[in-house]
Amino acid sequence: MNNEIESHLPARFSRLSLIAVVLLGLAGIALRIYPSAGFKGIGYDEGLYRGYVNNLISYGLGSYPEFAEHYVERQEKLPAAILPPTRFLYIFCAYLWHQVTGAEALAALHHVSCLFSILLFFAAAAFAWRLAGPEIALAVLALMACAPTQVHMAQHALIDGFFAFWATLNVWFLWENLRKPNDALRLSLFGASLALMVLTKENALFAYVGLVALIGMNRWLHFGTVTRKLLLVAVAGPLAGLVGLIFLCGSAETFIHTYRLLAAKASVLPYAIATGDGPWYRYLVDLLLASPVIFLLAWGAIVRPKVDNKAALYLVTFVVATYILMCNIPYGMNLRYTNMWDMPLRFLAITCLGDLTGSFGRRRNLILAIAIVLLCAIDLRQYYIFFVQHDLYELVTAGLLRALLILK
Repeated sequence: MNNEIESHLPARFSRLSLIAVVLLGLAGIALRIYPSAGFKGIGYDEGLYRGYVNNLISYGLGSYPEFAEHYVERQEKLPAAILPPTRFLYIFCAYLWHQVTGAEALAALHHVSCLFSILLFFAAAAFAWRLAGPEIALAVLALMACAPTQVHMAQHALIDGFFAFWATLNVWFLWENLRKPNDALRLSLFGASLALMVLTKENALFAYVGLVALIGMNRWLHFGTVTRKLLLVAVAGPLAGLVGLIFLCGSAETFIHTYRLLAAKASVLPYAIATGDGPWYRYLVDLLLASPVIFLLAWGAIVRPKVDNKAALYLVTFVVATYILMCNIPYGMNLRYTNMWDMPLRFLAITCLGDLTGSFGRRRNLILAIAIVLLCAIDLRQYYIFFVQHDLYELVTAGLLRALLILK
């Protein structure tokens, strides 16, 4: 009789886990689809993206080199930077959405942002499963479903959540290739995702530096095996994306000029000067304001890493490497750019929670479950304060401080 009961336990727990995944998935999707944002206007970036999508709708993909040339002509005359058409993949996906559904440009952009925010929290859970197993994956799914900035990205036609999906995918695929070297499918997925990330946004440089740091640190931290094929793909993937952008711009000259103008004029944008600067620890402050308990738990895992926990070390290395670069960009700091850290920080927070509850014995799982529920509730409360009650759109420090009544 006991053997019969034991034989049914794995299946029962498997069904319970599946039910939990479905319920958390539905909750995360509902949070992103339901129009909860207090800000109902059209942001500056959204207006520019809408213009690019409308151009594609009116003139077709073959006219993209003309869009790039027009951008250069227009940007040369303007005193500050505007978003370049080289953020192609986001614009193109919105164009495809319009072609399939008939949605107008801004709605198509919003729907694409929402879709990829949903895809990101499922991808984050799958990545966590590969890193540490199903229990951790379930916890990451819950925390990602309720992440304030992730839900915010789904509510607007903003590219940062879209970009975070591709960055997270690349960190995951690199891990897979390190753990199982020279697998053709894994190498192909990694190369393709690298190319698509480059086609998304110039912030691909930040994520790519993090990936290079992971490959470089593998010599000492031993995440897996670095092979010649992996190194070749790590170079060929971004290069393919770069060639694609040059082709879309019509010439290498237009492409180079586009980024030179963007780099030169972004630093004199009045809004960037007013909100995009700060000390090196600016991101630490913003992350603490946005998700305080998640950040403190993740910080505990970062400052006291365990050498034998390769998954945690892997994510810490990526966050630290990208942080060092991102905090040194003059007038270029914004909490929106940290969306690619949401999965690593939540994984690390769960790792810290596991260490803190290690002495609770049989009650450990129950305490962990209660803690995860409380973390989700706190993050949803933060979302409500920032984006519903105080109508925030841009994620700058002053706005976060005012929403929390630290500044009045």
